[in-house]
Amino acid sequence: MSKNGKNSGRNIAEKLIWIREVLLDLIYPRRCPVCDRVLPFRGGLICTSCANELETVREPSCRKCGRKLFSETAEYCRDCLSVSHTFDRCISAFIYNDAMQRSIFRFKYGNRKEYAHFFVQSMARIGWREIKALHPEALIPVPLHKKRLSVRGFNQAELLASGLSKELGIPVITGLLERRKNTAPQKMLSREARRKNLKKAFQLSSCDVKLKRVIVIDDIYTTGSTLDEIAFLLKGAGVQEVYGFTLCSGISL
Repeated sequence: MSKNGKNSGRNIAEKLIWIREVLLDLIYPRRCPVCDRVLPFRGGLICTSCANELETVREPSCRKCGRKLFSETAEYCRDCLSVSHTFDRCISAFIYNDAMQRSIFRFKYGNRKEYAHFFVQSMARIGWREIKALHPEALIPVPLHKKRLSVRGFNQAELLASGLSKELGIPVITGLLERRKNTAPQKMLSREARRKNLKKAFQLSSCDVKLKRVIVIDDIYTTGSTLDEIAFLLKGAGVQEVYGFTLCSGISL
């Protein structure tokens, strides 16, 4: 095929994609991930006013878990100074404030899968330099138990990982890690209770993982119990470095 023919084919494909996106916007209008109101046609992914309610994680942040610190001189949060984590480091895009809490609740329990577009774009924009510097071989989403997946209809971590894979050019692997135990919700549990709740909750489909450096994708970082449990399994199977990348995290001292 000639060069002109290739360019013509590419132009047609781009126009078809544009037409598809316009039709989707008309039939299924996008909603603001904070207030849930319908966004203007062909507008942005979030209301201008609502964008100001979200707080990105900026320095100073913990060099281990990535949570926002109040102290300008501290390098690690109190939690990471007192607990030995199995994972190597975690990065988060946003602070888990009231606006993000409402957004994630609707995302996970209100079937607002369309929020994933904004979440992925934001995570990629905020974290791409740090993620690329790690040179990861794969993104691994935290899996849901099959019972919870059947109720919710989708795995929020897998949606984020799939989108980030396209944005950052890093392969996503979904079959390596399985959730064998339908654990109780973590949000109301203490650190010790979280650790016990997650004990033997995951399993690997292979005991010999041909990867050396991976990033685990999840929606929220709280105490790191989930990431620690997964890192323990992956490192036991031969992975040398396990990092985390989450949509948001709480604030530590």
